Amino acid sequence: MSSFQTHSSHWGAFSGRYEDGKLEIRPHPADPHPSPLLGNLPAVAHSPARIRRPAVRRGWLEGSTGNAQNRGADDYVELSWPQALDLVSKELRRVYADFGPQAVFGGSYGWSSAGRFHHAQSQIHRFLNVLGGYVRSVNTYSSGAAMVIIPHVLGPYDHFDRKSVTWDAIERSSELVVAFGGMALKNTDVHGGGISAHIVPRTLNGAHARGARFVLVSPLKDDFPAEVNAQWLPIMPRTDVALMLGLAHVLVSEGLHDRGFLDRYTVGYEGFEDYLLGRIDGVEKSPEWASHICGIGVDTIRKLALSMARARTLITVSHSLQRADHGEQPVWMGIVLAAMLGQIGLDGGGYSYSLGALGNIGKHQLAVPLPTFSQFKNPVPDFIPVARIADMLLNPGDPFHYNGHAMRYPDIRLVYWAGGNPFHHHQDLNRLRAAFRRPETIIVHETAWTSSARHADIVLPATTTLERDDIGAADRDPLMIAMKKLIEPVGEARDDYEIFSEIARRLGKFEEFTENRTSREWLTFLFETTRKALIAGGHEAPDFETFWERGEIRLPLKPDDGGPARAFRDDPLASPLQTPSGKIEIFSETIESFGYDDCRGHPRWYPAKVEAEADESRYPLHLVCNQPHQRLHSQLDYGDFSRSTKIKGREPVRISPADAAERGIAHGDILRLFNARGSCLAAAVISEDVRKGVMQLATGAWFEPDGPTAEKSMCIHGNPNILTRDVGTSQLAQGSTGQLTRVEAERFAGEPPPVRIFEGMTFLDQAEKSPEKLIRTHPETEQNNP
Repeated sequence: MSSFQTHSSHWGAFSGRYEDGKLEIRPHPADPHPSPLLGNLPAVAHSPARIRRPAVRRGWLEGSTGNAQNRGADDYVELSWPQALDLVSKELRRVYADFGPQAVFGGSYGWSSAGRFHHAQSQIHRFLNVLGGYVRSVNTYSSGAAMVIIPHVLGPYDHFDRKSVTWDAIERSSELVVAFGGMALKNTDVHGGGISAHIVPRTLNGAHARGARFVLVSPLKDDFPAEVNAQWLPIMPRTDVALMLGLAHVLVSEGLHDRGFLDRYTVGYEGFEDYLLGRIDGVEKSPEWASHICGIGVDTIRKLALSMARARTLITVSHSLQRADHGEQPVWMGIVLAAMLGQIGLDGGGYSYSLGALGNIGKHQLAVPLPTFSQFKNPVPDFIPVARIADMLLNPGDPFHYNGHAMRYPDIRLVYWAGGNPFHHHQDLNRLRAAFRRPETIIVHETAWTSSARHADIVLPATTTLERDDIGAADRDPLMIAMKKLIEPVGEARDDYEIFSEIARRLGKFEEFTENRTSREWLTFLFETTRKALIAGGHEAPDFETFWERGEIRLPLKPDDGGPARAFRDDPLASPLQTPSGKIEIFSETIESFGYDDCRGHPRWYPAKVEAEADESRYPLHLVCNQPHQRLHSQLDYGDFSRSTKIKGREPVRISPADAAERGIAHGDILRLFNARGSCLAAAVISEDVRKGVMQLATGAWFEPDGPTAEKSMCIHGNPNILTRDVGTSQLAQGSTGQLTRVEAERFAGEPPPVRIFEGMTFLDQAEKSPEKLIRTHPETEQNNP
């Protein structure tokens, strides 16, 4: 009988063994709350959705005029690896020679592996940099607005607030936690690079047992764990800033704001107060004003503000709030509200952005660096905010604004994607499909036949983490895990490093890309980064082979000393913030100088954008498109746990009893959700945990259109991004607004079409495309890229 081998994933460390055709998984024994997402892993070994051989889209291979219009609907031909790699190499050589690196977009979006070496994003960026560079993307879909606004207000993202408030501090000191957008436990199941111990339930229960109070501000009641008995304020979606302003108004009118803190640690408060009290626009942002907008009672707003001023209060703002129109504002206004309370830097008080969004945020910092695979330097200056990919492909040369810069979209001829599924992350999927018909060539490394693979020209089968060795490690997690191969590669799948190495060999870049190291030699080399730091710090420092034999090592942690916020509070001159003033910027002269009408110099309430308002009467329901509990994004949607949560093969959508009754909807009905952008099918779940006027449909169902070439298709599986709007949060950040949209819902008439997305692919008979016919003839550029 084979022994269990150590491994890791973004949702937890574990061990596994493959025997008698079955993959058995055991959570790490020290994990107090293992994630149920581990239940998706066994399907990796046998799912028909896996890609087993290289494949090429028929129309691209034949070079027919206008063939790109068939992306997403065309047939595929399976090829040998040498044939596929020759095609990729030839096309890369052509595009780099004819158009230069600024015509290549290097798409990747993390989360493909918890490993430090086989991290697809690092692999593809290193490879493309070796070739001469590429157009890149910046920021993330998760926190695109926050990653731009926080550096202006507090300094570098992921530094001041996210390294200052720990779960231990909450457990020992917090008296009141006000969570705008909540802290859903499902989100703390995961963390990039892995998580060896899920501690959030224990610490929240410990704080609750000590007497801490929790307030949940969200349209969804289960955005906070039920065990802590949080007070639920069922706010109208996208109105948190109005509520925050109403709370701030009470603090000022009652004289409870901390003027001493504001004077010493912030700049620009006076101008903000003029706005708050209506001295600028004649509108006081009073509790009455706020209540009318957000749907929370005036007395509730007043009582909450008074409670916040009288207790050790922590304010948190979730990722979800800034994935909406003007998403910069709730992040910024949460900081201002915490500053007005004067508790930033106190143990268990102040402010934390996205606490509860990832499993390791709020844990202690590591005292040693982690291994990192160098991506080299990209010489191409062109980039886009990550959520603007469809704009870039559809509108080459068009101007756009971003963070004070006037920019233009590059003209992309070739997209190379490895790691991530844009047909999960992106909005308005019908528009994205149109955008994916514009480049001349799309190359994808994928493990399974997702919609991203089905919209590519060349599809190269990549291994999952279970099919290769790696080192698992994450910031804020004390265990480094030997990720040992558990199964042989499915079909002819290869790891990204091997694929890129062979292409680099064909392009004369093998030594530059590989530095003449095998994968195993790279693991040994990368491990030395951490080992040398352990030696320097006087800690146990085993060599790589000893680590590999043990299966894990424990890394040292920094003390819980309050982090940068405590240092700033103790001495703002000795530990200034990395902002223009060295202080918290309630008013930012920098942002004001940009002249953006949708993001001015201090936080404020902005009504919904015109196009969103136009949806209100026709589509009266708010649809919350949040993260799923049954998978990480769209990963392993074909896994047993993810599929067990579907109803009649489709995603569940929650609706309040009142909204269901108005529409004659019963539990389990197949619903059609629709708006001007498209429609999708989902199965109704009637729930008291959803505010009236709101529906909730998690992201991550693999996109399956009913009409492969239709301009406005319906997703029969239940992907909400067929409905969401593809617009930026503002000119400042251009972040994703995919958290919210407007819809109407009705019972689906007739027999719904079957969901077949997990059945894999059928291919053209190989006899139709013999090796001697594999000659790619490229059509005229203007015909393929109008």
